[in-house]
Amino acid sequence: MNHPVQHLIIHGKTMDGQRFRPSDWAERLAGVLSQFRPAGSIRNPLSYSPYATPRSIDGTPCVVIDHRLRQLEPLAWKFACDFADSNHLQTTDTAAPIEGVPEI
Repeated sequence: MNHPVQHLIIHGKTMDGQRFRPSDWAERLAGVLSQFRPAGSIRNPLSYSPYATPRSIDGTPCVVIDHRLRQLEPLAWKFACDFADSNHLQTTDTAAPIEGVPEI
């Protein structure tokens, strides 16, 4: 049975609804996670990992993180989750397709 890919979405809004700053936080976080890629993939230092991609969702900067990152590199997963927690950012878990997020 083919299970849908689960994603954690870190939204650029705090729990109290404030826009998170700096404005390029999503690109910075995805850049830190860019080294984690599927086995055998081309490692272009100027691209994001398919496991962590910055996206704008409903006009809000977000980072979409593939749950498979948890198995690939648990410390990277923990770093992303701790980032969201420590900055009081809204998060969503979803299995719905997300536009612009690559299929791995």
